[in-house]
Amino acid sequence: MNFLIGSELWPYILVIVAGFLPTDVWRWLAVISARKLDEDSEIMIFIRGVATALVAGVIMRLVLFPGGDLEALPLYVRAGSVAAAFVAFLLLKRSMLAGVLVGEAVVILGAYYTLPH
Repeated sequence: MNFLIGSELWPYILVIVAGFLPTDVWRWLAVISARKLDEDSEIMIFIRGVATALVAGVIMRLVLFPGGDLEALPLYVRAGSVAAAFVAFLLLKRSMLAGVLVGEAVVILGAYYTLPH
């Protein structure tokens, strides 16, 4: 093991051992145990609700309290991109890809027209 510490491979091995393996075990256990769950059971409805709420919270945090380059965009551009993405999602047969692409397009156009060049 001493030969790895001096080599260029040690960061990759560290990522695999400390990052990938601990989380991968839980993923496989979830896949195996999920086979026995009914998709319409109350626990699955609860889990879907919690997951949806977490995603909505992250989106709202990005809109209301952005970091990085999103800080430069006005609030109406950020909120408008979420609204446009949601409308596109609904109008285009609940297509997640369409919603993401429309939201991205609104952010890019909003940045182009509101930020100084």
